[in-house]
Amino acid sequence: MTDASTTAQRLVRRFARDTNLLIAGRTFSVPGADAVSHELRRLLAALGAHLGDGGVTIAPDQTPEILLDGQPLPVREAAVDRVDFAGRHMPVATELARCLHQSGIVRGIRIGIAMVLEPKTAQLALLLRDAGADIAVYAHPDEIDVTVADVLRERGIPVDGDPALTGAAERATAVDFLRRGFDLLLDDGSHLIRLAHEEGLATGLRGAAEETTSGLTPLRLMQRTGILGIPVISVNDAAMKTSFDNRYGTGQSCVFAIADVLDAAGIEIRDQPAVVVGYGPVGEGVAAYLRALGAQVCIAEADPVRALRAVHDGFGIGTLAQLAPDALVVSATGAPHTIDADILRSAAIVAVAGGVPDEVDFDASSLRPHGAAQLDRVGDGALLIARGGCVNLAAAEGNPIEIMDLSFAVQLAAVEQLLGSTLTPGLHAFPAEADQRIARAALAVRGTAIDERSPAQVAALAQWRSPRYLGASA
Repeated sequence: MTDASTTAQRLVRRFARDTNLLIAGRTFSVPGADAVSHELRRLLAALGAHLGDGGVTIAPDQTPEILLDGQPLPVREAAVDRVDFAGRHMPVATELARCLHQSGIVRGIRIGIAMVLEPKTAQLALLLRDAGADIAVYAHPDEIDVTVADVLRERGIPVDGDPALTGAAERATAVDFLRRGFDLLLDDGSHLIRLAHEEGLATGLRGAAEETTSGLTPLRLMQRTGILGIPVISVNDAAMKTSFDNRYGTGQSCVFAIADVLDAAGIEIRDQPAVVVGYGPVGEGVAAYLRALGAQVCIAEADPVRALRAVHDGFGIGTLAQLAPDALVVSATGAPHTIDADILRSAAIVAVAGGVPDEVDFDASSLRPHGAAQLDRVGDGALLIARGGCVNLAAAEGNPIEIMDLSFAVQLAAVEQLLGSTLTPGLHAFPAEADQRIARAALAVRGTAIDERSPAQVAALAQWRSPRYLGASA
């Protein structure tokens, strides 16, 4: 990698790390005609940024200097600063919460939030509380920022969870949380939804919303076997969640986290052979961001349709066993046992984007510290980043703020759907009209106008959908 490319990448990652803001869709100004400025413009364009005036200014020849809306980057060392900064950059969720408050639909409703607890999740809790709901938060021991938890407690929202909990004590804490008695659960991984069913505590729930692909998989099994006893909104399947959270959010946060860890260890991403395992929405994002940073990316995918899509996106494909030797392997399947002992012996580096327990099969006793933070060697094989945990949470701050703004807007709209209609037990799709509403709100925040269908188009579409046009009897 040239010095200019190295500097450009570090500047872009520094902006993302210091702000937890999104690169794609943001306007960047890069003055100067030197080699670093040229590389910055090339890299930012590859990452989906807009080049123009205003927004973020990166002046590599001035110290270097990075300005956000004309001001130095904010100081976010204290948790309260990170929580409040996130709130200032979540306008869409704020608007949805304002509508909930105006309607009064959540007033007095008891809502349990069981998600990774970091600044954006704290804002979701605060928005719902300010809309009139009675809120409590639970976080898994591996998914709690204790300083953020303290901020919520200081603001009157109870938080259950402790990073020291394990085994039976952890389960008992989660059960006690459910016994608080909730009308709704907002879950990530469906852990609390499933636990409520196991403990006979689901009967009092009016419904739930599930945030993730890995959480929906066991819920679909519960539905098929007839044991899912409450309505659950499939938030993960909403277009405004999957299209942005999985691709742009997870793509940027995971790849930048991997690059930061490796950079600290003297290992560069550029020209590194890389394999993305799984080409769903998360894999698409991870592959795109790795390619933008200069890695030589191939895809391992068991689904033939997704594999063919990867080919048409310009990636090489093959089996994981073929592609893994001496490569950076990033698992994006959300499925246990994706990376086995053979892959750990042959790969150079392994990381997990997203993640479920045992996505990487390894014996903890085989780990040897590498010397750099978040890096261990598995026996005599691969370097393992963040011990196989979700890399954007274990080694970074999670998805960018604006991405979680959209995802949590979907959660807020799901709350409205659960309370505003009578739903039968089982999984329910997120309404398409609600997706449209959130997208229009996001465009409005950006000051962007789009076309609307003309009366003639509306009439023609209505005719095409009529039984007569479709060949059915009138």
